[in-house]
Amino acid sequence: MDVLDSLILPAHVAAALVAAFLLARAGRAAARRLRQPEVVGEVTVGLLAGPAVLAVAGRDRFGLVLPDAVLDVLGLVGQVGLILYLTGLAHKLGPGPGSPGRRALSALVVCAFVVPLGSGLLLAGFIAATGDAAARGGAPAPAFALMVAVAMSITAVPVLSRILGDRRLGRSPEGRLALSAAIAMDGLGWILLVLAIGLGAGNLSGLADAGTALAVGGGCALVLRQVLRTRSARRFRERMPAAAAVLLGCAALGTALATEHLGMTAIVGAAMVGLAVPAGALSPWAPTVARVAGAGRRLTPVFFVVTGVTVLTGTFASVSWTLIAVTVGLGCAGKLLGGYLGARLGGTPPAGARRVAVLMNTRGLTELIVLEAGHRAGILPAPLVLALVVMALVTTAMTGPLLGPAGRAGEPAEKVSLRPSPPRPVATEGSTR
Repeated sequence: MDVLDSLILPAHVAAALVAAFLLARAGRAAARRLRQPEVVGEVTVGLLAGPAVLAVAGRDRFGLVLPDAVLDVLGLVGQVGLILYLTGLAHKLGPGPGSPGRRALSALVVCAFVVPLGSGLLLAGFIAATGDAAARGGAPAPAFALMVAVAMSITAVPVLSRILGDRRLGRSPEGRLALSAAIAMDGLGWILLVLAIGLGAGNLSGLADAGTALAVGGGCALVLRQVLRTRSARRFRERMPAAAAVLLGCAALGTALATEHLGMTAIVGAAMVGLAVPAGALSPWAPTVARVAGAGRRLTPVFFVVTGVTVLTGTFASVSWTLIAVTVGLGCAGKLLGGYLGARLGGTPPAGARRVAVLMNTRGLTELIVLEAGHRAGILPAPLVLALVVMALVTTAMTGPLLGPAGRAGEPAEKVSLRPSPPRPVATEGSTR
């Protein structure tokens, strides 16, 4: 029987992986038909796959379709994909040449980050006032309030860059301003995320453990940065680019798992590695990081499916539709008002400020990464995660329609890169998913 199980389990896992990838492909196709970013369809279909199977097959048969052993392997695959993808995303969290003016950028970052933080605190207060124990959970109040505030303040850099490319806004002043602000706000968001997870322990020992994890992860990242700057490392990358990508991915996985073992989420360790890789428009490591992120990107559909199974199945009965409505309303109000106010204070005309505000309301995949970190840390309970997932999908799906038509018919879509290209007579920017 053990031999039979050892043969059945890999086949079952392979079938589940194929199903996840096919669902992602169907979601991308549906999103294209609806003129939405592909990631919106991929995320939506992946998250709803588990609840849909549960509704059709029932609780008993659901265990046969996705037994715990298979789900554990899928969870590991999804986590690996998330770590690799986040390494590439964090590598792009830095300003470059051609950025907007300091006044405009500072005003937008402050308003589009602080106002949504306030809306998150209002949401936490609403949950406390209504006595919704399922949405509140048992995390310490400071950690809970801060985590909710961070979740409401995120603007997703990857999805935003894709929308800018589809709408041919990447070279416009509003597009550059929105993308630069989103990069800066994501950096602030990761700092507050680390603080919220540290507060989740509810005592100084928990903060000390988080500090130890950060120190170890930061030390590993600094060592990696020094190694990547050596001439030997650059020669190795030139001669064996695939092997260099594999080794960089292993370094990211090792650092991420080490930080998780020490009490901090693996996501933070992956972000540290991404930030440690030498950046810049002419960085020789940019193609290597792109390979790592590309491998992770191909595995993230598994992360969506596992998140839907572990978080959303069994959650619909305990979530309040009032909570979902309030979450979506506060999420839109915080970003739209904060984005518009920040753009206007920075000198953007009213029409351009409205466009910037709509772009700031894009959340997408980065929001799900933050929610996963909060849920794994035991701070965000499943019903609230569901409400925030709905908010993330609704606000992201709103962006395209609110921006209006994508441009003149037949005009090729612009490709947007988070790393500006070096000056040339005719510049062409690389695409970012």
